[in-house]
Amino acid sequence: MELGQFSFGVGDRFGQEGRAQLAAFVEARRRGVTITPVWNKSNREHLIVKTDPAAVRAEADAAVAALGWRESYFVDADHIGLSTVDRFLTPCDFFTIDVADFIHRPPVDAALGEFVRANRKLCGAPAIADLSVPLRLDEALLIKIGRQYLAAVQEAGRVYRRIAAARGAGRAIIEVSMDETEQPQTPAELLLILAALSAEQVPLQTIAPKFTGRFNKGVDYVGDVRQLEKEFNDDLAIIAWAVPRFGLPKNLKLSVHSGSDKFSIYRPLRRCLEKHGAGVHLKTAGTTWLEEVAAVAEADADGLVFVREIYSEALTRLDELCAPYAAVIDIRRQRLPGAATVAGWSGADFAAAIRHEPGAPAFNADLRQLLHVSYKLAAQRKDRWENLLQRHADAIGRQVTHNLFERHLRPLFV
Repeated sequence: MELGQFSFGVGDRFGQEGRAQLAAFVEARRRGVTITPVWNKSNREHLIVKTDPAAVRAEADAAVAALGWRESYFVDADHIGLSTVDRFLTPCDFFTIDVADFIHRPPVDAALGEFVRANRKLCGAPAIADLSVPLRLDEALLIKIGRQYLAAVQEAGRVYRRIAAARGAGRAIIEVSMDETEQPQTPAELLLILAALSAEQVPLQTIAPKFTGRFNKGVDYVGDVRQLEKEFNDDLAIIAWAVPRFGLPKNLKLSVHSGSDKFSIYRPLRRCLEKHGAGVHLKTAGTTWLEEVAAVAEADADGLVFVREIYSEALTRLDELCAPYAAVIDIRRQRLPGAATVAGWSGADFAAAIRHEPGAPAFNADLRQLLHVSYKLAAQRKDRWENLLQRHADAIGRQVTHNLFERHLRPLFV
């Protein structure tokens, strides 16, 4: 299996929008750009919504059949580890191996020694084109990087071997995720991580490093866009140099997690991709669920009552809902409207407050982030919510397709 140059991960927490999501890829294909759709859902989301990976496979297959999609597509076991991978092995063919919890765990001395011996040849100043600053490596840096990342790489190897044993070699797309850390990886760190992954014989086709700035759920990038562009360019240069030297898959590319709604960085990323002739995988984070909420609020009185109810309860359970996402949300509580205020809003008012239209005066990023993490409350009212989704499927579908194509695929790829 091989992942195309451009790929895009779409999540669909309640499993109703597969066709609407795929319609955005069909439109991009009509305009001459093929982007591979990847439906992704984490174990945590499955547990909250009470679904299973087979349902995501069924949704993807049904959407592909209905729209006559003839290009490749995948179903991603998102953010899995050894303890969670087994239920995904049959229905999924894309595996995001998350090893962030193993970063900074000390490796055994023998493994660290072998890592240093294997990579001494890189010491000095490797001639890597297009880096913003020339790279310099010495043995002390090899030891430092090995202590920080080698255990994580070894864990990725263990998870990969579990996948390969169940599915067979070459029968899955492998991504390694190291983005949920405090500091971005340096070019030297990424280079040595790739060298170690090669030594572990992990045939990764995408890697998700940590980038500078905040990739908060459902809202735009917060940080220094120029610095991000520099880091992204450096990472592309490292990958281009590493692939032939370490025997890594030729289509290896960067993956950007929580990449939806990061409108301010799409043009800079596109510049880097065009400069290097490189590909990218970008994963969305809850943007379809939020389009559902906005469309349901506008649709009828029942929908407005439902979303007001969700928001009112979210205010009372804010700490509980936000705790699992503390690293990827920044909610200014003083900017959250009270339940009484929202009770006076029309459906159009509610939709305007949460729909991410850049520059729109009514948009409230704090409200949007809170609703992003409140899908658990809709899951606790699943029958009512899915009834609303089915009743207003056409209106919701139009918004989902528009959001994915016009705000995401078009500025980044088309």
